[in-house]
Amino acid sequence: MPIELLTIPCLKDNYAFLLHDTDRCEAICIDVPEAGPIMAVLSAREWPLTHILLTHHHDDHIAGVAKLQAYSGAKVVGAAADAARLPPLDLQVADGDTFEAIGTSIRVLEVPGHTVGHIAFHMPETGHAFTGDSLMAGGCGRLFEGTPEQMWHSLNRLSALPAETLICSGHEYTQSNLRFAHALEPENAALISRIDAVDEARADGKPSVPSVLADELATNPFLRAHLPALKAAIGMPQASDAEAFAEIRSRKDNF
Repeated sequence: MPIELLTIPCLKDNYAFLLHDTDRCEAICIDVPEAGPIMAVLSAREWPLTHILLTHHHDDHIAGVAKLQAYSGAKVVGAAADAARLPPLDLQVADGDTFEAIGTSIRVLEVPGHTVGHIAFHMPETGHAFTGDSLMAGGCGRLFEGTPEQMWHSLNRLSALPAETLICSGHEYTQSNLRFAHALEPENAALISRIDAVDEARADGKPSVPSVLADELATNPFLRAHLPALKAAIGMPQASDAEAFAEIRSRKDNF
């Protein structure tokens, strides 16, 4: 299906995403940090918005929902388990649920860790996964509510998606994430190459997201905590995978 993805800068370093089906002339929006930039694109391109998908309840992902819904009449979709902390939902979803928008099937994955009610949206037919602040470009979200074990399990679920999946995450944190990754794996050739590519893109004013899952698997230390070489690098060769992840997350929090 002919799909167009737009990464829309919002606030200081947030992103919203518009996914547009050019045949149906319909669009969906994933997360709404603020409504203005999204409405400007929809108006300029004359795209009708049918759905607003929310990954989690933090204000920098939902603050513009009411205004965008009033403008577009779009249906709001979010986690049933977190409905009390989200804007009013037209469709409440849970892990394993599927629903249709812009002519494609969307699968819901519960990915707690950053928040306990965090979800991701996987679109197997288009090859996109909207991961909010769970799996991020070069990193993962801070553990504000969940445990390291929960986040490690969530990241493993996302790691199992097809390697070519485009990971659409919610912030422009990639350069700092990759600097931290390089401190752990200074000889990782794929990481060095990625740092150069991201630095070039940012110098040109381009977003560093979406990223490709295969690149995350090769360079993102939070997906690599199970590797013996990385466990050795952090001085925990006998640690469980979740223990190694927890140590890496703690180091990033203080990096």
